[in-house]
Amino acid sequence: MSNEYIDNILSNFDFSKIELLPILTEIQKQNKDNYISDDISDYVATKLKMPKARVDEVITFFSAINTSRKGKIVLQLCESTVCGVKKKHLIGEAIQEKLNIKLGETTPDNLFTFEHTPCFGACDIAPAMRVNGIVHGNLTVEKVLLLLDQLSKDGENNK
Repeated sequence: MSNEYIDNILSNFDFSKIELLPILTEIQKQNKDNYISDDISDYVATKLKMPKARVDEVITFFSAINTSRKGKIVLQLCESTVCGVKKKHLIGEAIQEKLNIKLGETTPDNLFTFEHTPCFGACDIAPAMRVNGIVHGNLTVEKVLLLLDQLSKDGENNK
């Protein structure tokens, strides 16, 4: 991601320090690797005239900001006790088998990343997962496999 591109995003937010989280979110969204690198963090801090430690603090605090390369589609399976009781492990196993990746990995085509996430408050529809922030609940292996097929088709169409 070029500095010019980051400058455009910063200018859309009037180079406002108060808008740091939305700025970082937008940069990440526009970054093909779906994360904020150390170089990007350093550049943003310089351009916003703020300590890099403050930018890094925001990046590491918010789970929506990635610090390493992620796929275009991030699958976050809830790791709460409720989801565990509702057999989330079956959902996780189906995802890993279908995508041929392990927890924490990204598919070779950079389309999917599969990870666990702390509870996000969807206990009433457990087991649940977020797909790029959108909650999907009452999951079954069949529902997840259909969802992955649809996401794969959508991802292929958007390349």
